[in-house]
Amino acid sequence: MAEPSTWQRRIAGEWHGRPSLFDATGTWRGFEDIRRSSVFEDGVTTYYMDGGLEGGGPMAGRFRLGAPFAFGVVDSDRDRLYTGPDFHGSGRPYGGFVDARYYGPGWQVSLNTWNHVLPDGETQVYSSVLYQGWAVVGCFNGVYRRAAAHDDDPAARAAIKAFLADETRDGPTPFVLPTKRRGAYRGTCELWGADQRLCGDVAVAIELEPLDLLRTRLRTTWGGELDRAFVTEWRRDGFRSFYEGPDAWGNAQAYGRANYPLLHLDGAWTVRGREFMVDASPGMRAGTTLTVVYELSRGNVLTGVLHGVLRWEEA
Repeated sequence: MAEPSTWQRRIAGEWHGRPSLFDATGTWRGFEDIRRSSVFEDGVTTYYMDGGLEGGGPMAGRFRLGAPFAFGVVDSDRDRLYTGPDFHGSGRPYGGFVDARYYGPGWQVSLNTWNHVLPDGETQVYSSVLYQGWAVVGCFNGVYRRAAAHDDDPAARAAIKAFLADETRDGPTPFVLPTKRRGAYRGTCELWGADQRLCGDVAVAIELEPLDLLRTRLRTTWGGELDRAFVTEWRRDGFRSFYEGPDAWGNAQAYGRANYPLLHLDGAWTVRGREFMVDASPGMRAGTTLTVVYELSRGNVLTGVLHGVLRWEEA
């Protein structure tokens, strides 16, 4: 490829993050300090990751390595192919979001990575769910920021240092919704078809009616290119939660600030998602900025990908 793809241009530069590591139960285990970049040079794309694991508990041996990652990428806006030696698989972009599925020989896990570049173009919400076969063994997730002139600009270095300090404080925070306030998370999301073409905008609202400290009635509406509404009662049990009808049924597992639901609607529709409370922090409150990605399927066939940023509005 003579020129980089749209996705490659979107992720150019060096990005810094401190994603948290969680075990399969949702228990926080440690941090991974990461600097990563995807470099297009002379028609060849190479992905680099350097850093190290801090903590990890019983998972430390599996996720600690003695050398930085580097692997080839066949650059494309259709299927991005990861050609090794450190990762093998592929990723598929849908606008500012990529769904990547691959294997890491060094970690000895399969990974499903969701990377969502937010509309500001400088922030990525990242997660990698880690698998042994079909079984989840853990999850990395967190927020990355692009480092502008990081090596020679004192102000840029200070900004990244402050950002990483915030991620250190906030990364282990469990996902919760407001429990004593009525309101809604609202925003405009993009809908992309399974063919990776932009369908248009969707007005998304998730209205909350708290029932008690652990149960909330959710009214979800999608309007515009996608027209749908459903009500479900959401019940939280630690890091797990359950959606108990009448219009949507399913469950979810949270790893820190990120909630991963799988919902079943009528008409053979399923919604597989990630809801990431970007500004959640320690304390007895919920966050106000929720980034969402939902993969929509009918009859087990992907029909579209919905993603965007929602903001809290008090009722």
